Amino acid sequence: MKPIKITDTKPNHDPNRVGDLAEHYAITWLWDNGYHVFKNCGCTGPIDIVALDPEGKVTLIDVKSYKDGRLSAKTPLQKQLGVQYLHYNSITRKCRFVRHRK
Repeated sequence: MKPIKITDTKPNHDPNRVGDLAEHYAITWLWDNGYHVFKNCGCTGPIDIVALDPEGKVTLIDVKSYKDGRLSAKTPLQKQLGVQYLHYNSITRKCRFVRHRK
């Protein structure tokens, strides 16, 4: 995935604005690549977007925006919360957890 730079923020930016912009770019990328975004959670926790990939797999997406573009692995808590989300919402399809970095 090609990173997209966030250019319309000022040095004293509002972190929520940057996060919203990063989610917007992530959703746009998902739509452009054949994903069906069926829920934008809008809640606290690691799951920002829930989508179906072109093969029909449920994809739980955590969108993060870092200026230096660093990556990190999923934490055990994030994996557990993803599994709980699937169980609570009775999702039985194959799924994956993705961390989208800006």
